Amino acid sequence: MFPCDFNNTDHYTDLNGVDRLIVRRGQPFNISLYLRSGSYQPGLSSLECIAETGPQPSEQYGTRASFGLSANIDTSRWSAAVVSPPGDTVALSLCAAPDAPIGRYILTMGRSARIEFILLFNPWCSGDAVYLDNKESLEEYVLSQDGIIFQGDVNHPIATPWNFGQFESGILDVCLRILDMNPKCLRNPGKDCSGRRNPIYVSRVVSAMVNCNDDKGVLLGNWTNDFDGGVSPMFWKGSVEILRNWQTQACQPVRFGQCWVFAAVACSISRALGIPCRVVTNYYSAHDVNRNLTIERYVNENGELVRSKEMIWNYHCWVESWMTRPDLTGSAYNGWQASDPTPQEKSDGVFCCGPIPVRAIKEGELMYKYDAPFVFAEVNADVITTMMKKDGSTSKVTSTQLVGKKISTKGIGSDYREDITHLYKHPEGSDEEREAFKKANHQNKLLQTKESEGLNVSIKVSPEMKKGCDFEVFAVVTNNSSSDKKCRLLFGSCAVSYNGFQGGNCGFKDLLNVELSPGGARKVPLRLNYSKYGGLLTEDNMIRLAALLFDYATREATLAVRNIVLDNPEIQVRILGEPKENRKLAAEITLKNPLPEPLENCCFSMEGANLTGGRVISERLRSAVGPGEDAKVKMYFTPTHSGLRKLVVDFDSSKLCHVKGYKNVIIGK
Repeated sequence: MFPCDFNNTDHYTDLNGVDRLIVRRGQPFNISLYLRSGSYQPGLSSLECIAETGPQPSEQYGTRASFGLSANIDTSRWSAAVVSPPGDTVALSLCAAPDAPIGRYILTMGRSARIEFILLFNPWCSGDAVYLDNKESLEEYVLSQDGIIFQGDVNHPIATPWNFGQFESGILDVCLRILDMNPKCLRNPGKDCSGRRNPIYVSRVVSAMVNCNDDKGVLLGNWTNDFDGGVSPMFWKGSVEILRNWQTQACQPVRFGQCWVFAAVACSISRALGIPCRVVTNYYSAHDVNRNLTIERYVNENGELVRSKEMIWNYHCWVESWMTRPDLTGSAYNGWQASDPTPQEKSDGVFCCGPIPVRAIKEGELMYKYDAPFVFAEVNADVITTMMKKDGSTSKVTSTQLVGKKISTKGIGSDYREDITHLYKHPEGSDEEREAFKKANHQNKLLQTKESEGLNVSIKVSPEMKKGCDFEVFAVVTNNSSSDKKCRLLFGSCAVSYNGFQGGNCGFKDLLNVELSPGGARKVPLRLNYSKYGGLLTEDNMIRLAALLFDYATREATLAVRNIVLDNPEIQVRILGEPKENRKLAAEITLKNPLPEPLENCCFSMEGANLTGGRVISERLRSAVGPGEDAKVKMYFTPTHSGLRKLVVDFDSSKLCHVKGYKNVIIGK
């Protein structure tokens, strides 16, 4: 007999349910045995215990442990101790070693007693490699089932809600199956199960298995605008439906994902297994293919990007996991480790990335494991822009775009954005930054650059840019020289996806003769009309602005680039009734149509951990919603647990796709 409710609650696993035993390593749990052969006598009775995991348990691999009774429990190893007085029923306290492999276990005691349990990492145990000594951090990075992922643009970060749902029914079983389906396990299950004692190994497996590029992974990536055979990555509001679909589809990849979806699913799996984890967003993230720490970017004579394998993503998401790094020198590299499950480049022949200590990226330690050069480039790469002319010649273009800006994650215990750029980079221009670049042999960044004394161009935007509205953006040309200047300005705009791929032209202006006196400036407007940009936007609601300036006297070109994100309308959520456990509630959900045209095929959907029974609830409107009218529905759900919960809502229609919103709901007992 083993009281699952007491043990699971004590081990912070009760949200998985209390119908089976789920415990964490390095922490005692209790069971009771009925002795058929007589009563237990201290000093005379003995009991052999054998704990086994995996298909090929072996003491050599650490997947089989044999131990007897001790006077007291020892949390540093597998141990068992009697905690009840003599009698025919004996209460045992047992403890798994803090470095035992995680997974499903069978524990045999004596000749006939046999129990099954699941063992997880234990960030509450000081002997565990994932130990995190902060209650608020544990609540946020292990126990919290919902969160915020930052999208949008560096100048306008957008908080997108996500339901991680790591404790929803069946999700832990899916996560364990993901480990079992990884190619290393299929090739050598004994060795793979042994590796599961190490969070470094497990994080690397998770990074590989969230994508399906070279295994039976969870998600198939798609960065086109054609999502036939699946759904747009914008469709997803949480990880639960994705993980369940993978399980029920016989481990066939779920279609489709992009970076924030890959990262969110990896975060759900990590938290389910007991590894503290958070999703991180890097704005202006570089994809350095040849690992020379430089992004070679090409534009045509209109300042439009020419497609290249090397890109600067408007933002890119990965995860950080908390653990020690005994494989590296010293303790300075313990703590947050960056891993990237989005399939970009191979690492040791597999599409995965990390874990690499965030501290190693900051200090320019590119020889440390794993994949330091790639992650370092994501936040530090230099950008070289070259113009490809119609006659086949090329020329250098001056550009001031930087990468690795506003690296962001959700704040602890709040929905506010926490800027963690300082964990990845020293202050720009500091001696510490220069030393890190020296270690990384980042020669381009070490070269001293002076601000141009000639012509400069920058881009300014209106304070509010909402989808459906017409608005103006501005190219500002300044003459910093001591002589008159005559130049040509090409100011264009086009739809663009978050990872840098361009779409159709949204507006263009070509001024052949812009004249400026010394110290002078000119502000050139470009009007963007919904009638033109509305049909070109991707689901990212993003427009790329580019101002290309030619100095007739020096023949030099200067390029300014800025991406803007158009705001979707806000979803209003009103909870009707007093929120309590196991009481049916109604949510009144409203969205006002901001477009000058009707919205058709409108559908609201919602989900939330411990709110909607682990499923997505949908409601389709029967009629179109006219310009300025409200789309409104009333939807019902029944909370199952008390506490602060996040109800995640999505609105989808013919012209307004996958608008996200959420409502924080405090559920009483």
